[in-house]
Formats: sequence, structure tokens, C-alpha cells
Amino acid sequence: MLRMLRIYLVGFMGCGKTIAGEALAATLGVPFIDLDRLICESFGSTVAQIFSHHGEPVFRAEEARLLRTTLDRLRVIVSTGGGTFCDRSNRAAIHEAGGISVFLDVPWRIISCRLPGKNLDRPKFGNENVARRLFDERLPAYRKARIHLELNGEEAPEEVARLVVAALPGIPCAT
Repeated sequence: MLRMLRIYLVGFMGCGKTIAGEALAATLGVPFIDLDRLICESFGSTVAQIFSHHGEPVFRAEEARLLRTTLDRLRVIVSTGGGTFCDRSNRAAIHEAGGISVFLDVPWRIISCRLPGKNLDRPKFGNENVARRLFDERLPAYRKARIHLELNGEEAPEEVARLVVAALPGIPCAT
């Protein structure tokens, strides 16, 4: 097993970063951080409330600040927010610190089924057309991840964790 293991799960809202990240952290026996939860704890508010009361630029600044606090950890799994990896400086910080970015590429048809009813705390969701445009805009950034996992959206979190481990350089696959 690698001494240093910083994995950053990236992808659109609803792709399963948090639940897969929790399973991956349990599989590898390392701490898990959900960046959106960390931001909410920092403000004492939900994501939607932060966007509403402080605006997206304040949210993004806190997101970048808190992301950087994860970069000095030797072993951690981080579930990023849907927009985190779209920021060039965030991507560079992750990669320059030796972090391994993993794009959980779930088809839009699956994501669109997961989001309705959850959009109250997803201020960038708007409606399905707005969300689809945002999804398409963000894909080029997500594709800059070091590892790209094409998923069908039906995988259990433990299966996604297994696929991530199998894709990691220098870590033997479990048999």
C-alpha cells in the first residue's frame, strides 16, 4: 500500500461521490472528508443558504480554502463538490500536492433521475435544462482527472470503491 494516499473524487452532483467516498475510505482504512459538509460546518448553514446569503464567490473561496487544508494529509479520501474541480487552481493544487483525482462518470440519464427532490440544497441545479447545461459545461474539467471511471450508475458504493482501488497506480488489486 502507498504511504501517501490522497484521493479526490470529482464529478457532477448526484454522481455518488459522497457515498462512494465513504465506502472507499472504509475499504482503504483512511479518513473521509466530504468537502461540502466541511463548508456547511464552517458556515453553520446549508449550501443553498450559503449561496443565498453570501453568494457563490464566498462559497467558492471557502471551498478553495478548505480544500487546501486536505492537501497536507498523508492519507485521506475527499469527496469534492460538483464545482470544485472545475476551478483550475483547485485542480492544480490537488495534482501538485500528489493527490489522485478520480472522475466518477455517471451518465446524465442516471444523474437526472437522482436529482429531482434533492434540488432544494443544490443551488446550481435550477431545473433539468439548466442542470444539463451545467453538466455539459463541467465535463471538460472533470475529464482532466488522473483517473476516469465510466460507471453505469447501478454500481453499489462498494463496487465503485473496488473499481477505484483497481485503477490506483501502485496498489495491488484485491483478489
